[in-house]
Amino acid sequence: MVLERYAVRYTKTALRNIRRASSSLTYFDGLVQGNRAFLSRCITLVESTHQKHKVQAAHLMEKVLNHNKTSGHQTLRIGISGSPGTGKSTFIEAFGLYLASRGEKVAVLAVDPSSHNSGGSLLADKTRMIELSVHPNAYIRPSPSRGELGGVARATSDAIQLCEANGYTVILVETVGVGQSEIAVSNMVDLFLLLLAPAGGDELQGIKKGIIEVADLLLITKSDGALLPVARAAKTEYSRALRLLRNTQSPWKPFVINVSSVTGDGIGDAWEEMLNFKKLSH
Repeated sequence: MVLERYAVRYTKTALRNIRRASSSLTYFDGLVQGNRAFLSRCITLVESTHQKHKVQAAHLMEKVLNHNKTSGHQTLRIGISGSPGTGKSTFIEAFGLYLASRGEKVAVLAVDPSSHNSGGSLLADKTRMIELSVHPNAYIRPSPSRGELGGVARATSDAIQLCEANGYTVILVETVGVGQSEIAVSNMVDLFLLLLAPAGGDELQGIKKGIIEVADLLLITKSDGALLPVARAAKTEYSRALRLLRNTQSPWKPFVINVSSVTGDGIGDAWEEMLNFKKLSH
């Protein structure tokens, strides 16, 4: 009797595991076929803290990682950070539209801060990137940070892999954007961009070791109109600071570019330098 009870329990557990594996296989098939709806479902699955979903997510990610290793698909992963007010969302929309119009498939993974009281997040990045959110070559996924440090969410690394398996050629990871310690994303991406606002009073922060030291490219945003002279002066200040922090052993020398999300000036130059970085690193 006892043995029969254990046998029934074991059979039920085995069946549950089979169903979970089958579910993850269905998700995987839709994902690698380029289905955007399945991409959203997969990211929701890996973000879930439910124990059953964790098992399904583990099955799914095992298949995804093996697929990405053997597919030969080339993806450029770009981390983007900057303090509030630097215009990260505005820049990402302008940059994303620039890439999408040139045939690139662009995925934006935006991490929003979570409330310490309720644990909720506004997840308002799509509302700030209206034009990009409806472009057929673009995908935007906001995710809550849920108290994770380093500017990224717990499942950001898995979400990057999922976007790659879904066929996206450029993946932009926008961090929470709260300070100098947001360097966790630099370990998940190929290239790390730091956005800086002109007249922000932060020019001398460039001589401090921290987020600026790990940045591969510094972009001075809002370089247009009345702020253009100030933005050019900021570029000079940060260029001087970079000379103090430069790693002479690295073949890549980070530098500063003025960009405008309004006029589009500098965005093409920044993309060219990112491609140069990709060639050099490969």
